[in-house]
Amino acid sequence: MQIVVISPEDLDPREVPAMEGFFAAGLERYHVRKPAWSAPDLEAWLRALPVTWRPRLVLHQHHALVGALGLGGRHERGDSQRAAGPSRSCHDLPSLRRYMKAFDQVIFGPIFPSISKEAYGPPQDFPWTELKAVLKGRSPQGSARVLAIGGITPAKLGRCAELGFDGAAVRGAVWNDPDPVRALKEIIDAADKVGAERNAA
Repeated sequence: MQIVVISPEDLDPREVPAMEGFFAAGLERYHVRKPAWSAPDLEAWLRALPVTWRPRLVLHQHHALVGALGLGGRHERGDSQRAAGPSRSCHDLPSLRRYMKAFDQVIFGPIFPSISKEAYGPPQDFPWTELKAVLKGRSPQGSARVLAIGGITPAKLGRCAELGFDGAAVRGAVWNDPDPVRALKEIIDAADKVGAERNAA
């Protein structure tokens, strides 16, 4: 199962040291989501990072910096009208069906009650059977990787795999922990175990 980490929204003195540990632990994609930052502020922050990290960074805002700095990609969200691209988030099944055919990766949720957003989670009447059918019914070619988001912990990755997700995006489980690197390693270890069990089945 693939794991991606989403950044803190604001400046966090733990972030850059943690990123070094994340990449050393094998993290392939780090999503930089800084909605309140200006383009110059974000560019300055990115330029201060090791150049070798740039291919692993995916931007949620100020997408012009992706090409300018040689970053790993762009992530669309909200009311963006882009019809296709590397990465996209959505929160309802009609959008998921549409974006799976147009994007390389779709982040879908919330699947569980959020760790980082109070009172944010799936509706009580969410159609889990329909979601599972959508994910299980994908063709091997031409469909996006779909990652779960919202309340993801090591113990919940098995449920994500059962529903048919290819992995998960995490934020609260990492940044709300006193040791973000240790927290991510636990998530990656659990994801590897779940992936191995699924492949052996």
